[in-house]
Amino acid sequence: MKLSINKSRSLWWAISSAFVLVGLISMVISWQNPNIRAPLRPSLDFVGGTRLQFERDCTKPGNCDQPVDINVVREVAKAQGLGDSSIQIVTDKETGAENGITIRTKNLGREQRTSLQNALSEKIGTFDEQKNQFDTVGPTLGRELFTSGMIALIVSFAGIIIYLNFRFQLDYAIFAIVALLHDVFITAGIFSIFGLVLGTEVDSLFIVALLTITGFSVNDTVVIYDRIRETLKTDPNRPITDIVDDAVNQTLGRSINTTLTTMLPLFAIYLFGGETLKNFALALIVGFIAGSYSSIFIASTLLTWWRERTSSSTVVPNTGVADTSVDSQ
Repeated sequence: MKLSINKSRSLWWAISSAFVLVGLISMVISWQNPNIRAPLRPSLDFVGGTRLQFERDCTKPGNCDQPVDINVVREVAKAQGLGDSSIQIVTDKETGAENGITIRTKNLGREQRTSLQNALSEKIGTFDEQKNQFDTVGPTLGRELFTSGMIALIVSFAGIIIYLNFRFQLDYAIFAIVALLHDVFITAGIFSIFGLVLGTEVDSLFIVALLTITGFSVNDTVVIYDRIRETLKTDPNRPITDIVDDAVNQTLGRSINTTLTTMLPLFAIYLFGGETLKNFALALIVGFIAGSYSSIFIASTLLTWWRERTSSSTVVPNTGVADTSVDSQ
C-alpha cells in the first residue's frame, strides 16, 4: 500500500500544531507556578540548592502503618522556615506504599538538615539512615550547566543548517530545522506537563537527550531528502508531490525499523534502569517518536508545499491576448 502523505498534510500539520500549542501553554502555566517559575520544572542541576530524600524505616513496628501525609510535611517545613520548598511523596516501587519524601529547598547546612530531619521524624515516623540522601548544588554551577547546554543546542542547529545547505539547498535546511524545532518543543512540552502533573524534573541529562534527538531526527530527514534530490535529478519534470510521496514510501520501512530497534533498549532502561537514567530514557523515547513523525509528515510535506508555491510563482501567466498577426502572402 502506497502512503500519500501530501493528500492529508493539513491534518499532519494540525496534529503537530496541537501538540506544540498544548506544550507551550503548559510551559506558560509552569512559569507562573510559584513553586517552579520556569518553563520546565528544573532540578538542582540548574537552580542550585539542597535536595533531601527521607524514607521511613518499616522494620520498626507501627512505623509505616499510615501513609505519609504531605500536609504534615509542609507544616513542619514551614515551621523550619522552609515554607517555599518543593515537597513530593515517594512511593515504594515494590510495595506501592507512600513511605518516603523528597524535599527540594534552598541551601541548608548540616545543622539545618539535622533539625529538619528530627522534626519530621517526630511527626511522621523514624527514618532509615541507610536510605536517606542529601544533594547540594551551587546556583553558579547550575547557571553554567544551563548556559553550556543551550550553547551546545544552538551550535548543533547552526551546524545542521550549514551542512544541509551545502549538501542540498537552503529550503531543505530550513524545513529540516523546522522539523527539529518541532521535536524539541514537543519533548519539552510533554516534560513541562509531566512537571506540573507528576513533579518530573529536568536535569543536565535532558539537554543531552535533546542533542541526541536532533541527531536522530535529522538523520531520518536526510535519508528522505536524499531520495527526493536524486529523483529530481533524473526526472525533473515529474510533479514534486509524487516525488516526495515515493521518497517517503521507499524509506518508510527503514525509518520504522530504525526507530523500533532504537526504542527497545530505551524502554529497557526506562523500566529496569536506575532513577538517574529514567527521565533521560523517557525524553529519548518521546523525542525519537516525534522525530520519526516530523521527518515523514512535517519536513517532507513542507518541502512539497514550498516547491509547489515557488514553481507556480515562476510560471508565466497567460495574458489572454490572442495572436492577431498573419503571415504575409
